[in-house]
Amino acid sequence: MFPGVRRNLTPTETRNHRSAQMVPFANRAIVPEHVLVRHLDGESVLLNLNTEKYFGLDAMGTRMFVLLTDSPCIESAYEKLLEEYEVEAEVLRGHLAELLSRLVENGLLDVLPADVGTIPAV
Repeated sequence: MFPGVRRNLTPTETRNHRSAQMVPFANRAIVPEHVLVRHLDGESVLLNLNTEKYFGLDAMGTRMFVLLTDSPCIESAYEKLLEEYEVEAEVLRGHLAELLSRLVENGLLDVLPADVGTIPAV
């Protein structure tokens, strides 16, 4: 099981996940309107109200999720995580990409270009 996620994937989900494309770190992650997020004691539950699927995130997964959704781009969240944790850069990049892919595949996060929805300076 992937660190940060408290839900085992079915064999079909695992096959689909392995074929998932990497999410570009220049993009940003947002929580869709149909997702309910609750934090409790450093952990989180994400519920897709459309599919009724949920994920439980442990403390590390919750920290990743918070930084992903609060940062202007995924790369920025990645850099903050590198500062906070003693981990090899490529290991962290792989874990973050895997978490992102799982959340996107299950409709719990949307990934958009970093400049979409922003107002340009005039």
